[in-house]
Amino acid sequence: MCGRFVQTTKPKTIAEKLQIQLKVGLEEFQPRYNVAPSSQVPCIRVPLGETKPVLENLKWGLIPSWAKDPQIGFKLANARAETVADLPSFRTAFKKQRCLVPVDGFYEWDQNTRPKQPYYFTLKNKKPFYLAGLWESWRPSGGEALKTFTLITTEPNSVLASMHDRMPVIMDKNNFEIWLNPQNQDSPPLQALMKPYPASQMRGYPVSTFMSKAGNESSQCIEKILLK
Repeated sequence: MCGRFVQTTKPKTIAEKLQIQLKVGLEEFQPRYNVAPSSQVPCIRVPLGETKPVLENLKWGLIPSWAKDPQIGFKLANARAETVADLPSFRTAFKKQRCLVPVDGFYEWDQNTRPKQPYYFTLKNKKPFYLAGLWESWRPSGGEALKTFTLITTEPNSVLASMHDRMPVIMDKNNFEIWLNPQNQDSPPLQALMKPYPASQMRGYPVSTFMSKAGNESSQCIEKILLK
């Protein structure tokens, strides 16, 4: 699964680079070193009825439009690439409500250690990258719509395989338009995009268990440590 990630690149920088609209409310941005589920974070999506992507805040933890209890979002922070097209919680969103989440890195915990040792993963070029996700709009009775998202995971590449059996889907920039376009609803071509990112372009290193506590927010979270 993917349970934490880092967002330090300014939304304005992302919007200008991708030439997309920046929604109101993202002008003031504080770097996030330990984003956890239930957080509001900048995501890229094409709103229903529109054709161009926008960058706006969505809440992490998908709440399907038909859900009666919003607490279901805590269980739907991730979706598996292998089943996302078929499961009731995700299949509608997968068909036409796909999104991208700009990040600077993400964390995974080594499942073979006790206690579990956290690692931080980035691209070798240190540039921001984009995780594939799905978004939904859920409206409580008499209330305003809440927009949420989930991250899609796939099999790990060789950088992560020794410590975890999943990794988030990192979307190649050449496929952004295909992924975001709601007119693309043919499942097999979309599923072909959800593959492990080339290991040769990634790196990972151990970090302090300081980041394991949700709420700890500083650059200390991504500082490399030496294992004993």
